[in-house]
Amino acid sequence: MAGRIAGKVALVTGAASGLGDAIVRRFHEEGATVVLTDIDEANGTALANELGARTDFLQLDVTSEENWIAVFAAIASRHGRLDVLVNCAGITTYGSVEEVTLDAFRHEMDVDLVGPFLGCKHVVPLMRKTGGSVINISSMASIRAEHYLVAYNAAKAGVTHMTKSVALHYARAGYGMRCNSVHPGVIHTPILDKVLAQAEDPDALYAEWLALHPIGRIGKPEEVAALCLYLASDESAFATGAEFVLDGGSSL
Repeated sequence: MAGRIAGKVALVTGAASGLGDAIVRRFHEEGATVVLTDIDEANGTALANELGARTDFLQLDVTSEENWIAVFAAIASRHGRLDVLVNCAGITTYGSVEEVTLDAFRHEMDVDLVGPFLGCKHVVPLMRKTGGSVINISSMASIRAEHYLVAYNAAKAGVTHMTKSVALHYARAGYGMRCNSVHPGVIHTPILDKVLAQAEDPDALYAEWLALHPIGRIGKPEEVAALCLYLASDESAFATGAEFVLDGGSSL
């Protein structure tokens, strides 16, 4: 089934590492033109150069409305269309309601919730020309709360319900645009290592994560990328406003 999104133009945020890197690689492998965006210019440019043809890098701070508008304008100028948007950029703030500062809580919201909101909002003028798919990376943390992830739980829960509102708006406006959320369990990415580094006992936390997943392991970035490929393709044309859970059974 190679070439499942051949001819499509896709934008992936948080593309320089982790899930974003895996999604970019899979989309490129399946024939899409991929616009990589990230605040990390060095690693984003390096990945675009590695993949070569049908890739482009644009620096993007997802918390900046001006940045979003400029990125969509650049895509319109260079490619004339956008078929897929993956809101993947994110952070994970470790701490309970007593431990997390107000500044840290607001920063989590800005990156993980405001960022996807701005993408969903400002993609409309370009994507409604041809229709397309918006994919918001949420988390199992939007379904199952943890005492040490108050900011992350709140942000990802917001992404989940916002996705449904956006999907309804796109449909009722007749734009031919869909919006779905993806809910990974614990996935082995650089963010995972950053969260472990903040824990008092990283080994105990990792063991706790393993125990959460009835399937007996944590996930791989490539598995999330495979689900995003389905949602980017025309195979998922009847899916919108849905929660696609990929968490090894951890939310059961």
